[in-house]
Amino acid sequence: MSRNTELRAATVQRDPRWAAVVARDASADGTFFYSVETTGVFCRPSCAARPARPENIGFHATVEAAERAGFRACKRCKPGGPSLSEEQAGQVAALCRFIQSSDEAPSLAELASRAGLSVYHLHRVFKAITGLTPRGYAAAHRAERVRAGLGRSGTVTEAIYDAGYNSNGRFYETSNQVLGMTPTSYRKGGANTAIRFAIGECSLGAILVAASDRGVCAILLGDDPGKLARDLQDRFPQAALVGGDAEFEGLVARVVGFVEAPGVGLDLPLDVRGTAFQERVWTALRGIPAGSTVSYADLAAGLGSPRSVRAVAQACAANTLAVAIPCHRVVRSDGALSGYRWGVERKRALLDREASA
Repeated sequence: MSRNTELRAATVQRDPRWAAVVARDASADGTFFYSVETTGVFCRPSCAARPARPENIGFHATVEAAERAGFRACKRCKPGGPSLSEEQAGQVAALCRFIQSSDEAPSLAELASRAGLSVYHLHRVFKAITGLTPRGYAAAHRAERVRAGLGRSGTVTEAIYDAGYNSNGRFYETSNQVLGMTPTSYRKGGANTAIRFAIGECSLGAILVAASDRGVCAILLGDDPGKLARDLQDRFPQAALVGGDAEFEGLVARVVGFVEAPGVGLDLPLDVRGTAFQERVWTALRGIPAGSTVSYADLAAGLGSPRSVRAVAQACAANTLAVAIPCHRVVRSDGALSGYRWGVERKRALLDREASA
Protein backbone atom coordinates (compact mmCIF):
# COMPACT_ATOMS: atom_id res chain seq x y z
CA MET A 1 0.00 0.00 0.00
CA SER A 2 1.43 3.35 -1.00
CA ARG A 3 1.98 6.16 1.45
CA ASN A 4 -0.85 8.21 -0.09
CA THR A 5 -3.24 5.25 0.12
CA GLU A 6 -2.35 4.73 3.78
CA LEU A 7 -2.98 8.39 4.54
CA ARG A 8 -6.33 8.29 2.73
CA ALA A 9 -7.40 5.17 4.64
CA ALA A 10 -6.34 6.70 7.97
CA THR A 11 -8.24 9.92 7.21
CA VAL A 12 -11.44 8.00 6.42
CA GLN A 13 -11.12 5.83 9.54
CA ARG A 14 -10.86 8.91 11.75
CA ASP A 15 -14.09 10.29 10.26
CA PRO A 16 -17.09 9.46 12.53
CA ARG A 17 -19.09 8.70 9.40
CA TRP A 18 -16.86 5.66 8.79
CA ALA A 19 -17.95 4.19 12.13
CA ALA A 20 -21.59 4.61 11.05
CA VAL A 21 -20.85 2.77 7.80
CA VAL A 22 -19.09 -0.09 9.58
CA ALA A 23 -21.97 -0.36 12.07
CA ARG A 24 -24.57 -0.07 9.26
CA ASP A 25 -26.21 2.56 11.47
CA ALA A 26 -29.75 3.15 10.18
CA SER A 27 -30.08 6.27 12.35
CA ALA A 28 -27.44 7.91 10.14
CA ASP A 29 -29.46 7.35 6.97
CA GLY A 30 -30.22 10.64 5.28
CA THR A 31 -27.45 12.52 7.07
CA PHE A 32 -24.85 11.51 4.48
CA PHE A 33 -24.08 8.97 1.75
CA TYR A 34 -20.87 7.12 0.96
CA SER A 35 -19.40 6.11 -2.39
CA VAL A 36 -17.08 3.28 -3.35
CA GLU A 37 -14.47 4.24 -5.92
CA THR A 38 -13.83 0.68 -7.13
CA THR A 39 -17.49 -0.09 -7.92
CA GLY A 40 -18.72 3.37 -8.89
CA VAL A 41 -21.81 3.18 -6.64
CA PHE A 42 -22.99 5.17 -3.62
CA CYS A 43 -24.98 3.84 -0.66
CA ARG A 44 -26.77 4.67 2.56
CA PRO A 45 -24.81 4.18 5.80
CA SER A 46 -27.08 1.22 6.64
CA CYS A 47 -26.47 -0.62 3.35
CA ALA A 48 -26.17 -4.37 3.98
CA ALA A 49 -23.37 -4.72 1.43
CA ARG A 50 -19.97 -5.60 2.79
CA PRO A 51 -18.09 -2.33 3.52
CA ALA A 52 -15.33 -1.51 1.05
CA ARG A 53 -11.78 -0.77 2.09
CA PRO A 54 -11.56 2.68 3.72
CA GLU A 55 -9.12 4.03 1.14
CA ASN A 56 -11.84 3.54 -1.52
CA ILE A 57 -14.56 5.38 0.41
CA GLY A 58 -15.82 8.90 -0.18
CA PHE A 59 -18.54 10.82 1.69
CA HIS A 60 -21.29 12.99 0.20
CA ALA A 61 -23.86 15.23 1.88
CA THR A 62 -26.67 14.51 -0.59
CA VAL A 63 -27.75 12.14 -3.33
CA GLU A 64 -27.23 14.94 -5.85
CA ALA A 65 -23.66 15.49 -4.67
CA ALA A 66 -22.84 11.79 -5.10
CA GLU A 67 -24.36 11.77 -8.58
CA ARG A 68 -22.46 14.91 -9.60
CA ALA A 69 -19.27 13.12 -8.54
CA GLY A 70 -20.08 10.44 -11.09
CA PHE A 71 -21.47 7.67 -8.85
CA ARG A 72 -24.67 5.69 -9.45
CA ALA A 73 -27.19 4.60 -6.80
CA CYS A 74 -26.77 1.19 -5.17
CA LYS A 75 -29.51 -1.20 -6.29
CA ARG A 76 -29.48 -2.90 -2.90
CA CYS A 77 -30.14 -0.01 -0.50
CA LYS A 78 -31.65 2.39 -3.09
CA PRO A 79 -30.30 5.61 -1.56
CA GLY A 80 -32.47 7.79 -3.77
CA GLY A 81 -35.72 6.42 -2.32
CA PRO A 82 -37.24 6.28 1.16
CA SER A 83 -35.18 4.57 3.86
CA LEU A 84 -36.12 1.18 5.25
CA SER A 85 -37.31 2.79 8.50
CA GLU A 86 -39.49 5.21 6.52
CA GLU A 87 -40.94 2.34 4.47
CA GLN A 88 -41.67 0.36 7.63
CA ALA A 89 -43.28 3.36 9.31
CA GLY A 90 -45.50 3.81 6.27
CA GLN A 91 -46.44 0.12 6.27
CA VAL A 92 -47.32 0.18 9.95
CA ALA A 93 -49.34 3.40 9.59
CA ALA A 94 -51.34 1.75 6.79
CA LEU A 95 -51.93 -1.34 8.94
CA CYS A 96 -53.07 0.83 11.86
CA ARG A 97 -55.63 2.49 9.58
CA PHE A 98 -56.75 -0.96 8.40
CA ILE A 99 -57.18 -2.16 12.01
CA GLN A 100 -59.17 0.97 12.86
CA SER A 101 -61.50 0.50 9.91
CA SER A 102 -62.09 -3.24 10.47
CA ASP A 103 -65.22 -4.46 12.24
CA GLU A 104 -63.20 -7.21 13.94
CA ALA A 105 -59.53 -7.31 14.85
CA PRO A 106 -57.58 -8.73 11.87
CA SER A 107 -55.40 -11.76 12.54
CA LEU A 108 -51.62 -11.41 12.58
CA ALA A 109 -51.42 -13.59 9.45
CA GLU A 110 -53.88 -11.31 7.63
CA LEU A 111 -51.85 -8.22 8.55
CA ALA A 112 -48.57 -9.87 7.53
CA SER A 113 -50.03 -10.87 4.18
CA ARG A 114 -51.31 -7.35 3.61
CA ALA A 115 -47.86 -5.89 4.33
CA GLY A 116 -45.98 -8.52 2.35
CA LEU A 117 -43.94 -9.53 5.41
CA SER A 118 -43.52 -12.70 7.43
CA VAL A 119 -45.64 -13.02 10.56
CA TYR A 120 -42.56 -12.85 12.77
CA HIS A 121 -41.08 -9.81 11.02
CA LEU A 122 -44.40 -7.95 10.99
CA HIS A 123 -44.89 -8.59 14.72
CA ARG A 124 -41.39 -7.28 15.51
CA VAL A 125 -41.60 -4.19 13.27
CA PHE A 126 -45.11 -3.25 14.42
CA LYS A 127 -44.13 -3.42 18.08
CA ALA A 128 -40.89 -1.47 17.51
CA ILE A 129 -42.79 1.41 15.89
CA THR A 130 -46.04 1.58 17.91
CA GLY A 131 -44.91 0.12 21.22
CA LEU A 132 -47.71 -2.46 21.01
CA THR A 133 -48.22 -5.78 19.31
CA PRO A 134 -50.87 -5.75 16.55
CA ARG A 135 -53.24 -7.53 18.93
CA GLY A 136 -52.55 -5.01 21.68
CA TYR A 137 -53.07 -2.10 19.28
CA ALA A 138 -56.40 -3.55 18.13
CA ALA A 139 -57.51 -4.04 21.74
CA ALA A 140 -56.52 -0.50 22.70
CA HIS A 141 -58.32 0.95 19.68
CA ARG A 142 -61.43 -1.10 20.44
CA ALA A 143 -61.36 0.15 24.04
CA GLU A 144 -61.16 3.73 22.80
CA ARG A 145 -64.12 3.09 20.49
CA VAL A 146 -66.27 1.68 23.27
CA ARG A 147 -65.41 4.61 25.58
CA ALA A 148 -66.43 7.05 22.85
CA GLY A 149 -69.50 4.99 21.95
CA LEU A 150 -70.80 4.90 25.51
CA GLY A 151 -71.08 8.66 25.36
CA ARG A 152 -73.22 8.79 22.23
CA SER A 153 -74.94 5.41 21.59
CA GLY A 154 -78.55 4.74 22.47
CA THR A 155 -77.71 1.70 24.61
CA VAL A 156 -74.69 0.09 26.23
CA THR A 157 -75.16 -2.99 24.03
CA GLU A 158 -75.10 -0.87 20.90
CA ALA A 159 -71.84 0.77 21.96
CA ILE A 160 -70.25 -2.61 22.70
CA TYR A 161 -71.13 -4.12 19.32
CA ASP A 162 -70.24 -0.94 17.43
CA ALA A 163 -66.78 -1.10 18.99
CA GLY A 164 -66.20 -4.53 17.45
CA TYR A 165 -66.94 -6.89 20.34
CA ASN A 166 -68.68 -10.06 19.19
CA SER A 167 -70.73 -10.40 22.35
CA ASN A 168 -71.60 -8.61 25.56
CA GLY A 169 -69.88 -11.36 27.49
CA ARG A 170 -66.50 -10.83 25.86
CA PHE A 171 -66.58 -7.13 26.73
CA TYR A 172 -67.84 -7.53 30.28
CA GLU A 173 -64.94 -9.90 30.99
CA THR A 174 -62.57 -6.92 30.64
CA SER A 175 -64.87 -3.94 31.25
CA ASN A 176 -63.55 -3.17 34.71
CA GLN A 177 -59.99 -3.02 33.39
CA VAL A 178 -60.98 -0.93 30.37
CA LEU A 179 -63.35 1.50 32.11
CA GLY A 180 -62.64 1.17 35.82
CA MET A 181 -66.38 0.66 36.47
CA THR A 182 -69.46 -0.83 34.88
CA PRO A 183 -70.30 0.39 31.35
CA THR A 184 -73.57 1.88 32.61
CA SER A 185 -71.78 3.92 35.27
CA TYR A 186 -69.15 5.07 32.78
CA ARG A 187 -71.87 6.12 30.33
CA LYS A 188 -73.42 8.25 33.06
CA GLY A 189 -70.14 10.02 33.74
CA GLY A 190 -69.33 7.91 36.76
CA ALA A 191 -72.81 7.95 38.29
CA ASN A 192 -73.21 5.50 41.17
CA THR A 193 -69.43 5.43 41.54
CA ALA A 194 -68.05 6.73 44.82
CA ILE A 195 -64.63 8.35 44.84
CA ARG A 196 -63.21 9.34 48.18
CA PHE A 197 -60.73 12.18 48.24
CA ALA A 198 -58.91 14.57 50.53
CA ILE A 199 -56.66 17.56 49.96
CA GLY A 200 -53.66 18.25 52.13
CA GLU A 201 -50.42 20.18 52.13
CA CYS A 202 -46.88 19.03 51.58
CA SER A 203 -43.58 20.75 50.88
CA LEU A 204 -44.46 20.79 47.16
CA GLY A 205 -47.75 22.62 47.68
CA ALA A 206 -51.27 21.29 47.70
CA ILE A 207 -51.80 17.55 47.21
CA LEU A 208 -55.03 15.74 46.37
CA VAL A 209 -55.38 12.00 46.91
CA ALA A 210 -58.43 10.16 45.57
CA ALA A 211 -59.41 6.49 45.63
CA SER A 212 -62.11 4.28 44.17
CA ASP A 213 -63.01 0.81 45.39
CA ARG A 214 -60.13 -0.51 43.27
CA GLY A 215 -57.42 1.66 44.80
CA VAL A 216 -55.81 5.09 44.61
CA CYS A 217 -56.93 6.63 41.31
CA ALA A 218 -55.38 10.11 41.52
CA ILE A 219 -52.53 11.89 43.25
CA LEU A 220 -52.46 15.49 42.04
CA LEU A 221 -50.04 18.28 42.92
CA GLY A 222 -50.53 22.01 42.50
CA ASP A 223 -50.76 25.44 44.03
CA ASP A 224 -54.56 25.82 44.10
CA PRO A 225 -56.53 23.21 46.12
CA GLY A 226 -59.75 24.28 44.40
CA LYS A 227 -58.28 23.60 40.96
CA LEU A 228 -57.16 20.14 42.05
CA ALA A 229 -60.71 19.34 43.15
CA ARG A 230 -62.10 20.64 39.85
CA ASP A 231 -59.61 18.50 37.92
CA LEU A 232 -60.87 15.43 39.76
CA GLN A 233 -64.51 16.38 39.16
CA ASP A 234 -63.84 16.85 35.44
CA ARG A 235 -62.69 13.25 35.10
CA PHE A 236 -66.05 11.89 36.32
CA PRO A 237 -68.61 14.70 36.39
CA GLN A 238 -71.40 12.45 37.71
CA ALA A 239 -69.38 10.51 40.27
CA ALA A 240 -70.12 10.93 43.96
CA LEU A 241 -67.06 12.66 45.40
CA VAL A 242 -66.93 11.85 49.09
CA GLY A 243 -64.71 13.66 51.56
CA GLY A 244 -62.24 11.37 53.25
CA ASP A 245 -62.86 10.09 56.76
CA ALA A 246 -60.24 9.54 59.44
CA GLU A 247 -59.13 6.27 57.85
CA PHE A 248 -58.70 7.95 54.47
CA GLU A 249 -56.79 10.82 56.03
CA GLY A 250 -54.30 8.19 57.15
CA LEU A 251 -53.80 7.12 53.54
CA VAL A 252 -53.19 10.74 52.54
CA ALA A 253 -50.64 11.00 55.32
CA ARG A 254 -48.81 7.97 53.90
CA VAL A 255 -48.63 9.62 50.47
CA VAL A 256 -47.41 12.91 51.96
CA GLY A 257 -44.83 10.99 53.99
CA PHE A 258 -43.53 9.37 50.83
CA VAL A 259 -43.23 12.75 49.10
CA GLU A 260 -41.19 14.08 52.01
CA ALA A 261 -39.07 10.93 52.50
CA PRO A 262 -38.95 8.76 49.35
CA GLY A 263 -36.89 6.12 51.10
CA VAL A 264 -39.87 4.92 53.13
CA GLY A 265 -41.49 3.42 50.00
CA LEU A 266 -45.11 3.53 48.93
CA ASP A 267 -46.96 0.24 48.60
CA LEU A 268 -50.58 1.06 47.83
CA PRO A 269 -53.21 -0.58 45.60
CA LEU A 270 -53.62 1.59 42.51
CA ASP A 271 -56.60 2.07 40.23
CA VAL A 272 -54.67 2.51 36.97
CA ARG A 273 -56.67 3.34 33.84
CA GLY A 274 -55.04 3.87 30.49
CA THR A 275 -54.37 2.37 27.11
CA ALA A 276 -52.39 -0.85 26.86
CA PHE A 277 -49.23 1.06 25.92
CA GLN A 278 -49.66 3.65 28.69
CA GLU A 279 -50.00 0.90 31.27
CA ARG A 280 -46.83 -0.77 29.98
CA VAL A 281 -44.97 2.52 30.40
CA TRP A 282 -46.43 3.14 33.87
CA THR A 283 -45.44 -0.36 34.99
CA ALA A 284 -41.89 0.28 33.79
CA LEU A 285 -41.83 3.60 35.66
CA ARG A 286 -42.62 1.84 38.92
CA GLY A 287 -39.52 -0.28 38.37
CA ILE A 288 -37.16 2.73 38.43
CA PRO A 289 -35.62 2.87 41.92
CA ALA A 290 -35.69 6.07 43.95
CA GLY A 291 -32.55 8.11 43.37
CA SER A 292 -32.18 6.87 39.77
CA THR A 293 -33.23 8.36 36.46
CA VAL A 294 -33.61 7.00 32.94
CA SER A 295 -34.02 8.79 29.65
CA TYR A 296 -37.15 8.62 27.52
CA ALA A 297 -35.06 6.84 24.87
CA ASP A 298 -33.77 4.25 27.36
CA LEU A 299 -37.27 3.66 28.68
CA ALA A 300 -38.58 3.11 25.14
CA ALA A 301 -35.72 0.73 24.38
CA GLY A 302 -36.37 -1.18 27.62
CA LEU A 303 -39.95 -1.71 26.49
CA GLY A 304 -38.66 -3.18 23.24
CA SER A 305 -39.93 -0.13 21.32
CA PRO A 306 -36.90 2.08 20.64
CA ARG A 307 -38.79 4.18 18.08
CA SER A 308 -41.58 5.03 20.52
CA VAL A 309 -39.79 7.79 22.44
CA ARG A 310 -42.53 10.33 21.74
CA ALA A 311 -45.26 7.88 22.76
CA VAL A 312 -43.37 7.15 26.00
CA ALA A 313 -43.20 10.89 26.75
CA GLN A 314 -46.93 11.22 26.10
CA ALA A 315 -47.67 8.30 28.43
CA CYS A 316 -45.60 9.99 31.15
CA ALA A 317 -47.57 13.21 30.63
CA ALA A 318 -50.88 11.30 30.91
CA ASN A 319 -49.99 9.89 34.34
CA THR A 320 -52.33 11.18 37.08
CA LEU A 321 -50.67 9.34 39.95
CA ALA A 322 -47.81 11.61 40.97
CA VAL A 323 -44.99 9.91 42.93
CA ALA A 324 -46.86 6.58 43.01
CA ILE A 325 -46.04 6.21 39.31
CA PRO A 326 -42.73 8.11 39.30
CA CYS A 327 -42.68 9.78 35.90
CA HIS A 328 -40.45 12.44 37.47
CA ARG A 329 -37.56 9.93 37.20
CA VAL A 330 -37.54 10.19 33.39
CA VAL A 331 -35.26 12.83 31.89
CA ARG A 332 -33.94 13.82 28.48
CA SER A 333 -31.00 11.93 26.95
CA ASP A 334 -28.64 14.76 27.95
CA GLY A 335 -29.85 14.57 31.56
CA ALA A 336 -31.81 17.81 31.38
CA LEU A 337 -35.28 18.02 32.93
CA SER A 338 -38.15 18.34 30.49
CA GLY A 339 -41.87 18.90 30.94
CA TYR A 340 -43.64 17.55 34.01
CA ARG A 341 -47.41 17.54 34.53
CA TRP A 342 -47.01 19.29 37.88
CA GLY A 343 -44.15 21.64 36.98
CA VAL A 344 -40.44 21.18 36.33
CA GLU A 345 -39.53 22.74 39.69
CA ARG A 346 -41.47 20.02 41.51
CA LYS A 347 -39.72 17.43 39.36
CA ARG A 348 -36.34 18.88 40.32
CA ALA A 349 -37.29 18.96 44.00
CA LEU A 350 -38.39 15.31 43.96
CA LEU A 351 -35.19 14.17 42.25
CA ASP A 352 -32.99 16.22 44.59
CA ARG A 353 -34.81 14.75 47.59
CA GLU A 354 -34.41 11.21 46.30
CA ALA A 355 -30.73 11.75 45.50
CA SER A 356 -30.11 12.99 49.05
CA ALA A 357 -31.97 10.05 50.55
